[in-house]
Amino acid sequence: MSTQFEIQSIYTDGACTGNPGPGGWGMVVYFSDGSVHEMGDSSPYTTNNKMEMQAAIAALQFFANSGQTQPINLYTDSEYLINCVTKWLPGWKKKGWKKSDGSPVQNQDLLETLDRLNNRLVKWQHVRGHSGNIGNERCDVIARSYANGQFPSLKQQALPVAVEVATASLSQVNSTTNVTKVFDSAINSTKINEDISESSTFSSDTTIMELSTVSATTLNDEKPPEMRILHLRNLVETLRIADEIADKGYLITSSELADLMDIHASAVTSRGDEWRWRNWIISRVRREGNQILWELERVDQVENENE
Repeated sequence: MSTQFEIQSIYTDGACTGNPGPGGWGMVVYFSDGSVHEMGDSSPYTTNNKMEMQAAIAALQFFANSGQTQPINLYTDSEYLINCVTKWLPGWKKKGWKKSDGSPVQNQDLLETLDRLNNRLVKWQHVRGHSGNIGNERCDVIARSYANGQFPSLKQQALPVAVEVATASLSQVNSTTNVTKVFDSAINSTKINEDISESSTFSSDTTIMELSTVSATTLNDEKPPEMRILHLRNLVETLRIADEIADKGYLITSSELADLMDIHASAVTSRGDEWRWRNWIISRVRREGNQILWELERVDQVENENE
């Protein structure tokens, strides 16, 4: 691999709506020349841990395909994933993929792939989620967008021919996520990728979510009926939770509100002290330590009180 395309670090993240439910993963590759390559994909029914692992598999495969001999840092906010790869795997393999209590290890297929792709050049690093780390935050946006059936605009670098996809190794992964198509589109669409790269510098994560929504309707129309029904059920459950929070008068933090709305935490704080979301008015109540607390109030209740 040329110096221009020497990988310095890779960030990965996974997301899932419902857990289990529709999921997505994101990966951001940083090169020594300052360029960035982003990737991701979705899965119709999965778990958060599976998506965290799938993102890491994509990162390890990308690194393996590069042929690079210099070490890299691989960042994830999943302590579970890091512990699996760096601490627990040897013991599980010796015990025939059984835990200490004799129960089977979950996601054995993904873990075996991670174990096969991992090597001494990969330095696993934990980064705290939603802490302002740019790489982690960007991965989170990509993963959440895919989990919500959206196509985020990705910064994609025109890669050298040497970086090819080893589809055989990925075909062994028991996952509904089609990693191969993401790699293929990244390599074969140089002109499109250049256009995307020029247009994918966003002023805020709110803008990212708004742009992603443009293609969401089209994607939803293409989903099979059972997926659309599952998405609606998850939406109803989210709205029911919001109703309960409002009814009970619970105060929630910015990150909890972002999880409820399925947007980035910075998009919450950037909207001001009071704004409307669906059937609720969201109001900033107070700050406790480094946390901002918010209150939800049903709009129809407010309107009835004002009549």
